[in-house]
Amino acid sequence: MLSLPMSRSMPTIGAGCHELRVQGRDVSWRLIYCIDADAIIVLEVFEKKTQATPQNVIKVCKQRLSRYRSEE
Repeated sequence: MLSLPMSRSMPTIGAGCHELRVQGRDVSWRLIYCIDADAIIVLEVFEKKTQATPQNVIKVCKQRLSRYRSEE
């Protein structure tokens, strides 16, 4: 289990969703993922440029998670 500061829960996206923080040499990356019963779903990877997670990233992640769950 990872926790802050490396990973934090993202309940605004959905149950079981988290944001993984990866610090590169010159860039901060974020990986949004969901832990499901039998899978880990990577919803988005993006370069972090601001304090808050961009709303368009949250929207895309919600759509992808919804599509995944509807195909189960």
